[in-house]
Parts: sequence; C-alpha cells; structure tokens
Amino acid sequence: MSSVDKVSLKEKFELRFRSKKECDSCGAPIVHRYGHDKICVTDKVGYPTLRNRSPLDLVLHSGEGYIPLWEKGTTLRWKFDEGSLRYFKKSDEIKDYIRVLLGKALLKWGDATPVKFNENPNVWDFKIRLEPVEQCSATGCTLARAFFPSPGRNELVLFPTMFEQSRKEQVDTMVHELGHIFGLRHFFADVKEKTWPSVIYGEHKPFSIMNYGEKSGLTKSDKNDLKNLYDLAWSGELVEIDGAYIKFVKPYHETILLESVFFERSI
Repeated sequence: MSSVDKVSLKEKFELRFRSKKECDSCGAPIVHRYGHDKICVTDKVGYPTLRNRSPLDLVLHSGEGYIPLWEKGTTLRWKFDEGSLRYFKKSDEIKDYIRVLLGKALLKWGDATPVKFNENPNVWDFKIRLEPVEQCSATGCTLARAFFPSPGRNELVLFPTMFEQSRKEQVDTMVHELGHIFGLRHFFADVKEKTWPSVIYGEHKPFSIMNYGEKSGLTKSDKNDLKNLYDLAWSGELVEIDGAYIKFVKPYHETILLESVFFERSI
C-alpha cells in the first residue's frame, strides 16, 4: 500500500465541517433561519429579505404558475407514523402531547383556519412523523418540516430539538408549520426560483408568524389576511394575485374516492 493510500479521506480532502462563525451565512441561500440557531426547511430557498427589500407583505406559495389553496369544506385526515414512534418510550403519552400541541396551534389560528383536521389511521392525507435524531448543522437546528396544499400524501415531521424549546415556542412552531399547510410561504420566500414562485397578499409586518426573529408571532393581520384570502377565493371574487391563478386542491382521500367511483362506473 502506497503512502497515498494510507492517507484518510478526511486528511486528503480536508473533509471538515466549517465552524459556526465560518458558516454563519453558508446556509442563507437554501434555508430560512430564525432566532439564534433555528432553521425551517419546509420552504428552503430564500433571500434574506423578499427581493432584497424590506418585508411588508405576506407571501403565498405559487408553484408552477398557480397558487394552490384547499377547496372549501376540506377536511385533512391525518395519522401518526407508528414506525417512527418505535424509537421512543411511552409512545401513547407522546401522541397525546402532540395532539395537544396541534390543538393549541389550531386554536391560535381560530376561525381563520381554512380546513378541518381529523385523525384517521386508515385513510389519511398526511402523517405526523417523529425523527429520532436532531437535524442540526452550523447554520442551526430544524424544529419541524411541513408541506403545502397538494393532492398527494404528505408528512409533518417533528425533530427532537423542537421538544427542547419552551412550551410556547413548541406551539408557535406548530402554528408556523400549519401556515405552510394552509398555503403560506416564508415571509421572505425566494421569487427567483422559477419552479416555486411566490406572490404577495395582505398587509403583514416583519413580525408575522411566517417571518423569523424574536418578534415573530401570530398577529391579528396574519389571521385576517388568511381568512380574507380564502373567503374571497371561495366566493370567486379573487381568482388571481399578481398574475398567478388560484387553483383549488382536494386532499388525497377525496381524490382516491373520486378515482374509485370513476373506475367502478367505467367498468
């Protein structure tokens, strides 16, 4: 074996992590960071500010040229990912704890919540998965990851670091992730990303729940804007925003039921 072969990959390519100081901005183009050391990866790409300007408005998710919103009367069925719970003791107690967090977060959104939630382990639209290990880097730690309105099956992922936060921050994290599930992007969503464009709606301030920082929190404007958005869209008064048309989405379980009915009729 030559001397070159004896050199480890780490030594040969200097595969070392950058220090937190060295990597303070290395995650900025691909993750959203808030607080001192926390990041959210539900909506990964973004500028430090929207179009590098000061934040003024709420940003809506607009994929492939349209804004996906849930159809009126939608109920999202969900279940726990039982496989992910096998790593934890007292899984039933963990489930009850998460049910309370989800319930408190929904109560915070109040009547602005555009959909209903129903725990259904048999026919489900998304599952709640608990990761056994934290997801941290020099940029910070991820607390949770959610999804945007879509007809497929999705996941709400909770990481161990979330449960190390105060009870208030745990609830606020759930409130934030629910915002994504309702269709809201990060306050500074990246508009240069062609496959995941965004549009502005509402009159939000920098301390919106979809923004980050010590002042981030659910505001009256957050709730009013979300409620008005869905009310106007469902009534047909609002069909597009900044050239992006609104497209209503059915949850997975409704799509499957429709497909099964069509199949039965076709045969």
